[in-house]
Amino acid sequence: VNAADNKQRDAKMDVIRIDINQEQNTISVYNNGCGIPVVMHKDEKMFVPTMIFGHLLTSSNYNDEEEKVTGGRNGYGAKLCNIFSTKFTVQTASKQYKKHFKQTWGANMTKASEPKVKESGKDDDFTKVTFSPDLAKFKMEKLEDDIVALMSRRAYDVAASTQGVKVYLNGERLKINKFKDYIDLYIKGKEDENGQPLKVVYEKVNDRWEVALTLSDRGFQQVSFVNSISTSKGGKHVDSVTDSVVKNVLEVLKKKNKGGVNIKPFQVKNHMWLFVNCLIVNPTFDSQTKENMTLQAKSFGSKCTFSEKFINAVSKSGLVESVLTWAKFKAQTELVKASGKKQSKLKGIPKLEDANDAGTKNAHLCTLILTEGDSAKTLAVSGLSVVGRDHYGVFPLKGKPLNVRDASHKQVLENVEINNLIKIVGLQYKKKYNSVDDLKSLRYGKVMIMADQDQDGSH
Repeated sequence: VNAADNKQRDAKMDVIRIDINQEQNTISVYNNGCGIPVVMHKDEKMFVPTMIFGHLLTSSNYNDEEEKVTGGRNGYGAKLCNIFSTKFTVQTASKQYKKHFKQTWGANMTKASEPKVKESGKDDDFTKVTFSPDLAKFKMEKLEDDIVALMSRRAYDVAASTQGVKVYLNGERLKINKFKDYIDLYIKGKEDENGQPLKVVYEKVNDRWEVALTLSDRGFQQVSFVNSISTSKGGKHVDSVTDSVVKNVLEVLKKKNKGGVNIKPFQVKNHMWLFVNCLIVNPTFDSQTKENMTLQAKSFGSKCTFSEKFINAVSKSGLVESVLTWAKFKAQTELVKASGKKQSKLKGIPKLEDANDAGTKNAHLCTLILTEGDSAKTLAVSGLSVVGRDHYGVFPLKGKPLNVRDASHKQVLENVEINNLIKIVGLQYKKKYNSVDDLKSLRYGKVMIMADQDQDGSH
């Protein structure tokens, strides 16, 4: 983070070198930005680099009134690295002060060598930190492979989030020139639900914001950086971008999902994989690990306002279709839950005169008489005294029933009368009734419609 921060102080800085030697247990980080001032501090009577790396409660970033887009704030990171190292060496050269500085600490910052200061070349500007982690404090015998992998990943993070800087890892330049190159590492080889390569919609909104979006099949995913810090748990910056995208997508969905199930913002979010790289003024975090950024959006120091082109591209990226497919599946699942079943006792349906054998082994012999209103029901029920109640049931309809042929899932689910008929007959969603055996799975084998010979009746 300190090396990346130097890019904000020195626009001419263009190289960061990270070397990890697993066998020798040494790690070094170099940048060619402006060196640390090699001068004596007038109050503390020690060199500035000595204060920065070897004494607690010293930092150049304490003043919250000053607007900065750096990752380091309180000066703890470098000092903690020193404290948890058996050896810690700082080298820096300042072109401004024409001095070269070197100092080494040992035994967890409890011992320090005398600073070595000499004249430097007129073009020298760099800072290099080399340290040997105190493995015993981490209960390790050597730099383990997963720790080395994590540090290497951090090199890729810096290459992606620090614009205009070439990053070298163990002498080899990483092939990441821009944020989009980094995104490609994540989605390479991944396909959408149709077997097509994932589409990435990217926009560099302004000098402080760049955002990319693709589809996720694992719920909401995000990869984000604030001032080159990897915020693995997201935060307010991710929330702000997500809310803006979801709001625009919902507008498109409303037009394409008329009459469908109600789609909520979090349900759109669950189909998104978001990538955010931003610079925030004086960011705050919920811990020293800086995984979750807590600063409110009003204090970001900039806004992330998407172009119409980006919003249109998002709506055509497959996100809308993915959400609609999910909504349709959800509606079908709800219809399955609302399906009827073969049972002899049916409760909770007013005005139903159920056949005695409905839902039994003789259910296929039963007929349900649907009447046009309560008065017609009275007539039908009086007829049961002649034919008997074993094989005949009666249920009155209220006027014109819903025509389900062109009805949406939502309309069907919310129509009480249709749902009652489904339960009375024992219909199951998406099942076809073509044979006698199919009919035997119903509560009634036949339906008789008893209606007037007029327009309402024919309907």
